Amino acid sequence: MMLRELYPDLHFEIVAMSTTGDKILDTALSKIGEKSLFTKELENALERNEVDLVVHSLKDLPTCLPPGFTIGAVCKRENPLDAVVFHPKNCGKTLSLLPEKSVIGTSSLRRAAQLKKKFPHLEFRDIRGNLNTRLKKLDEKEDFSAIILAAAGLKRMGWENRIGQLLGPEDCLYAVGQGALAVEVRAKDQEILNMVSALHDADTVLCCIAERAFMKRLLAACLFVNVALIQSIYFFKLYLTGAVYSLDGSDSLKETMQTGVSYPHQNEDGPNDDVQHVGITAKNVPGRAQEAAENLGVELASLLLSKGAKHILSVARQLNDAR
Repeated sequence: MMLRELYPDLHFEIVAMSTTGDKILDTALSKIGEKSLFTKELENALERNEVDLVVHSLKDLPTCLPPGFTIGAVCKRENPLDAVVFHPKNCGKTLSLLPEKSVIGTSSLRRAAQLKKKFPHLEFRDIRGNLNTRLKKLDEKEDFSAIILAAAGLKRMGWENRIGQLLGPEDCLYAVGQGALAVEVRAKDQEILNMVSALHDADTVLCCIAERAFMKRLLAACLFVNVALIQSIYFFKLYLTGAVYSLDGSDSLKETMQTGVSYPHQNEDGPNDDVQHVGITAKNVPGRAQEAAENLGVELASLLLSKGAKHILSVARQLNDAR
């Protein structure tokens, strides 16, 4: 645990908890409609001072946190790509080599939309449960030829050897925040906030601020998103590619924008020392760089909206509700 290495004199107790999203396993996530599926119970414990910090997959956190909470740290991102895990009988294959009508399991509209267009010979069905449950469903039954999971989750569990194929950006753009861990804390708990801020990875912070701002702007306009993206930082420039998709992937929009993020770190103590950018408090990352990243996400989303993203997402929402 990184905090134990940074603060060897402190005692850290890990409390395991289940959330609503962990318990509802018979319904597709996109049909439940609850924004805090994987966070509410954890935030309740944080609010009651039963715990001092909560670790999430950043992609599970909504772009607007409840009052009184903030993301106090965004850790260095693992591989953000999606991965294919094949049924044992299909080891050594790729998605393109699977037989016609092979069934692929995924709980993500984003993945299904992109992969339906890329691999029209395949069928996609919902699969729920934690990693253990989904892998068991794959291995012990004949329902699925393969399932799609986040590569980062498999790596953290020590199951990298199950990855049969990594899906690059040409196959499947990833989700907002995918591959990054976030540490949520009480916004006014300065002691804990200062402690966890040492975990921030500056490049990951800036990329995830841009991604979350992109998502937030689209949500404000459409109330429903089926989006994906890819980002990178080269020579102090942040590049963000964002896309929106219809449910079957037949209709989509994709654009790329960039911004400079090379700003000196200034002493920003004072009335704005706890400024949040899409829920993230990162005092050790230059404020102007965070502003530039947030503006990039907003501007990219606005560009897609100007080109018809709202219509694509509105139709996708109607079809999803009717399923």
